[in-house]
Amino acid sequence: MSSALLSPEVDVRRANERFATRIDWLDSKHSFSFGGHYDPTNTHHGLLLVNNDDIVTPGAGFETHPHRDMEIVTWVMRGSLVHQDSTGHSGIIYPGLAQRMSAGTGILHSEKNDSWRLQGEQHTEPVHFVQMWVVPDESRITPGYEQLEISDELLAGGLVPVASGMDKHDGESAIRIKNRYAALYAARLLPGQSVELPDAPYLHLFVPRGSVTLDGTGGLAAGDAVRFTATGGQRVTATEPAEILVWEMHAALAR
Repeated sequence: MSSALLSPEVDVRRANERFATRIDWLDSKHSFSFGGHYDPTNTHHGLLLVNNDDIVTPGAGFETHPHRDMEIVTWVMRGSLVHQDSTGHSGIIYPGLAQRMSAGTGILHSEKNDSWRLQGEQHTEPVHFVQMWVVPDESRITPGYEQLEISDELLAGGLVPVASGMDKHDGESAIRIKNRYAALYAARLLPGQSVELPDAPYLHLFVPRGSVTLDGTGGLAAGDAVRFTATGGQRVTATEPAEILVWEMHAALAR
């Protein structure tokens, strides 16, 4: 992982600049190169390789497919997503539930908007979720799964550690990931509420819902992202009800 000297940079990426995959059941926006979309200058930031903003229609979803050597965190904004994997884990992911899957030596899983198979009546609501992938700091670990409800913590309005491998979050983050240099935070903000970003070599701020202002940069709308290098400490303030996702990273993949 890279440890080169860094120059401070705040790189704003607007929602309409993202790669897009649109098919009959999926509207997916990709912050980085993904699938058939490839740009050699946009493959990752820090340790974050994937930040997909997905909307899936009812009854549809991603059929069983493989992953290897990746920490995959899924954060649902609206609706519900059914997870099933080859380690025997299954369940419904919904807003306020932190979920992580460690692919490790290899795992098969599916994600579908069909929770009525497990409970309740058939619904007509799409599911909107953000899926994020970071590399583990050790390859070929045993595949694993973890989830935890954190809605109460989010009500406080501050940055809540969602998934972390950092020592400083031991016992504090909702779930653990297998990278000691990375942590994901979430915050739900009402108009006028603000949070201060961490200070780290690499930060990634994503606004999946609502709108905010960022000190020194200005307004950010839903789908906008900011990539910080060698800077932090700025305040993010909601201008309407909003949700933000922030990755703090103390290492990066070599380019």
